[in-house]
Amino acid sequence: MTTIDASPLRRNYYSVRSGKRASAQGFSLADFKRFFSAAFDRMEEQGLFQEWFGYTCIDAGEILGRAGPDLELFVFRKLRRQDLWPLREKLGAYSEDDLFDVVEFLFDHASEGVDGTHHTYNDCGWHYTTFNASAGRESFRSQVNELLIDYASGFELSPAGEILTLANDDFAPLLVAHVPHEDKRNVTERVAAAKLKYRRRSLSERKDAVRDLADVLEYLRPEVKKALKSKDESELFQLANNFGIRHHNKDQKTDYDESIWLSWMFYHYLASIHACLRLVEKGKGTL
Repeated sequence: MTTIDASPLRRNYYSVRSGKRASAQGFSLADFKRFFSAAFDRMEEQGLFQEWFGYTCIDAGEILGRAGPDLELFVFRKLRRQDLWPLREKLGAYSEDDLFDVVEFLFDHASEGVDGTHHTYNDCGWHYTTFNASAGRESFRSQVNELLIDYASGFELSPAGEILTLANDDFAPLLVAHVPHEDKRNVTERVAAAKLKYRRRSLSERKDAVRDLADVLEYLRPEVKKALKSKDESELFQLANNFGIRHHNKDQKTDYDESIWLSWMFYHYLASIHACLRLVEKGKGTL
């Protein structure tokens, strides 16, 4: 099987690079649905959903998959949402949340056909009997990411099957930059978990992500004190404390616009962690 690079990449073509045409904004939800519908049809033809959803044979009729005879009930049981299936019939009424739920659901139930028979009569197609789930999910992810990157402000389907926001181009390096610290449990793994929470979009998880980064900085405080002046060191910790992130008291600001300020605070703390760790490493003479 040919491996396809599933990493979403943006490219501006000649007219945009030369300044003759403005860079297009992301697709609308209606446009994204059109592209996704076409991609779903293509993936069904590839047999990516035969294992779970079955298929129709000209001679044998309906062949059931692992999901059983009532796919609508199966989807309801998995997503706890009604009126999402059949996909082609319900897609037009999907909200963004509906569509993203279904995308993640389809990722979980995609599998590539490995062995089977090709029914040539009337071009009936391949009927698979053995499947490779990991290959199917990677194929699904690759095809969907080609669309998600251009929807709205940009998204991607992670290797774990979660839809995540793409970082603004100016901040993207921070999300992939190495965290130079030997303590995995309290520093590197916690920073990685905070990044994942932030990219999951919900305000509650973004607030948790900011709190986690602030806690990492607090954990690093003894090391940071050696690299910073006392005034600079103390000011690093005022932001989360003053905005109702780490503690709770009547003097904190709680009426700020979380959708805007949480993003700023997240990148402020992430950048602060990187700056402090590199100052610490410089002080040790390892940089």
